[in-house]
Amino acid sequence: MKKLKIFSILFIVFGMFACTDLEEEPIGLLAPEGFFKTDKDVEAAIFGAYGRMAYNYYWGRKMSLTIMLLSDIVDIGNPATPSRRVQINEFTSDAYNGMVSAFWPTSYSIISAANAAIAGAESIGGLDETRRDELIAEARFARAFAYYNLVRLFGDIPHIIEAVTDPEALGDISKTPAAEVYAQIIADLEFGKQHLPMTQNARSRGSRGSAVTMLADVQLTLGNFSEAYNNAKWVIDNAGELDYALEADYQDVFNALKQDASKEAIFVIDFKGLIRGTEGDDLIGPVTGVISSDMQGWDVAVPSLKTYESFDTNDYRTSVAFVTETPVGGVMTPYTEWKYARPHIAKYTRFPGNAQGNNRQTDINYYIYRYADVLLMAAEAGNEVSGPNAELEGYINQVRLRARNAAGVMNTIPLDVASGMSKDDFRDMVLEERKVELSFEMKRWWDIKRRNLGDEVFKGPNSYEPHDNFNDNHYLLALPQDEIDRNQNLLPQNPGY
Repeated sequence: MKKLKIFSILFIVFGMFACTDLEEEPIGLLAPEGFFKTDKDVEAAIFGAYGRMAYNYYWGRKMSLTIMLLSDIVDIGNPATPSRRVQINEFTSDAYNGMVSAFWPTSYSIISAANAAIAGAESIGGLDETRRDELIAEARFARAFAYYNLVRLFGDIPHIIEAVTDPEALGDISKTPAAEVYAQIIADLEFGKQHLPMTQNARSRGSRGSAVTMLADVQLTLGNFSEAYNNAKWVIDNAGELDYALEADYQDVFNALKQDASKEAIFVIDFKGLIRGTEGDDLIGPVTGVISSDMQGWDVAVPSLKTYESFDTNDYRTSVAFVTETPVGGVMTPYTEWKYARPHIAKYTRFPGNAQGNNRQTDINYYIYRYADVLLMAAEAGNEVSGPNAELEGYINQVRLRARNAAGVMNTIPLDVASGMSKDDFRDMVLEERKVELSFEMKRWWDIKRRNLGDEVFKGPNSYEPHDNFNDNHYLLALPQDEIDRNQNLLPQNPGY
């Protein structure tokens, strides 16, 4: 019988912790009832799911870089970089793209670990019910995160929510409609809202706050604006108990030495500097930063010049997000004199903590959600429900007030939101604010996709990165051909591929 590649072995290994601060000894299993004896065994399996999120094949580079390149604010600096990256960036990828074939199986290994943890928690006799539900909720949170990325990237996908002990049984699995996948994601997050603790000992673990934040994001993506607003508002109203707040200095948000103590972090993928994991390491710094010796950077994910010009240079966030000069031979050299004459991304390289050469294997925490994102989600969703009002303007103004604090020096830019805006103008303003505040944090493509802005941002007169070939088929990637070759039930392929 044909088998899905991701389930071609009978055991799951949960040992991928070397990249992260969630350190556990590797463990393996054949079946949940054969391994799980205590709640610590279940917790170790959940840590395995988190650990795989830090793979080079997932958020360490492959998936995060894919999401970044799909957007209109990050371009390929040098077309000589591997073609798999160029294809993603230029909407010419196909079912054989190497980026996709790397992060697809890793996504399902995260899901497998979470499913095994759920089954393990359910199999332990005598486990305190509250503790069991808390563990199940955390595993379901990790599963929801993996499925949320998959369903947005591919649409209909194989959907497995049971622990796998016999991979042969999955040889003919079919795709599940995206609507059903979303329904399960929402159910998982609602369970987390009920059973997860308000806070965890690390922001790299699911908590009630991160579950509700992701739930707000999912509802925003689905256009369920009232639900999105209500969930974002719950996080805001409970920010004190959740221990959430904006950092005083925007630069500190991206300082690896300060991130672990940051109250702004809601859910992060947490890397540990100088340590390379079994399956790779943190490589976002090298593919976005500058190598000062030759002034070129690795020129993979580089903002277009139009992107940089769209940011207000009087806005402190611009100086935090971009690097525009670098020392060469002891002399500060502007980007106009670099081989690839455009500013580079600075968020992951200016304060990386412990790091190897070219800012690889850093201590950086990559934000999946932070508190500023919640404020912006609440403003956007609330506007769709009731139009602009003082409350929603206040959420934006909180973000802008922080932006005016340039390392302790108060600026006048950006200004507070002008009252009296129309609903359409307020929506456009919020999306622009998201572009600036959350720049290069793997958010922009999702905003383009959920708002159906592709034609506007890739073909419009003000496009930062023109792609005349863009069409609605490009909102989804092609399913990996090697998976289809193993299982014809994954047909039909997504339209246009």
